[in-house]
Amino acid sequence: MCQLCDVAHFARSSRRRFMIGAGGLAASLALGAQAFAKETKPPPKPQNVLSPDAALDRLIKGNARYVDGVSRRHDFKHEREALIGGQNPFAGILSCADSRIAPEYAFDSGRGDLFVCRVAGNFASDETIASLEYAVAVLNVPLFMVLGHESCGAVDATIKSLKDGTTLPGHLPSLVSALAPAVKASQGKPGDLLANATRQNVIDNIGKLKSATPILSAAVDQGKLKVVGGIYRLGDGKVEMVV
Repeated sequence: MCQLCDVAHFARSSRRRFMIGAGGLAASLALGAQAFAKETKPPPKPQNVLSPDAALDRLIKGNARYVDGVSRRHDFKHEREALIGGQNPFAGILSCADSRIAPEYAFDSGRGDLFVCRVAGNFASDETIASLEYAVAVLNVPLFMVLGHESCGAVDATIKSLKDGTTLPGHLPSLVSALAPAVKASQGKPGDLLANATRQNVIDNIGKLKSATPILSAAVDQGKLKVVGGIYRLGDGKVEMVV
């Protein structure tokens, strides 16, 4: 059975059991895990098999090295050979598409370490949630981070569009629709609106991922997945955790 077929089986089983309670959902996840274990083989990067807390600690330490200018040298030749047959990233990142934000650099990570979804405004859509469901259900990723950043152009454009009552061209209104709740929730609060809305957007999307049924919410409830947030500072590259 292909991996995507396994995900479909996992989701269908989980959905049926979700209707009869959390106990049934837990049983479904156990069955799904057994299905994924049919083709067991050693992980390409054993050092990436981590608990959610250990994965977060590794991200934080990697960012500290990046900020201090002491990033490690990664053996891309060895990593490339190890990853030919598969992948087992230790963290998933929902990041903005801004070219100044590069999660692999910001967390001093190598190939196969991070499962990264990027979209302007770092918001959870059906497509990004589906990608992250794959990361959990097939790749057993234990940690997600929603990564916003200072001076986010998508959030700023949303602020201006709402303020001026203008409609942006093309498909840009879909970005405004996705980010508008965070902007509206931040209006009238003390401090800078852009900074506050950027932070609120991270918080909102942490909540979306945690509550996304049936796969992500079940993994969170079972302690297999932790979802956190961060704001990348453009000046020094430090990622400030969002609680």
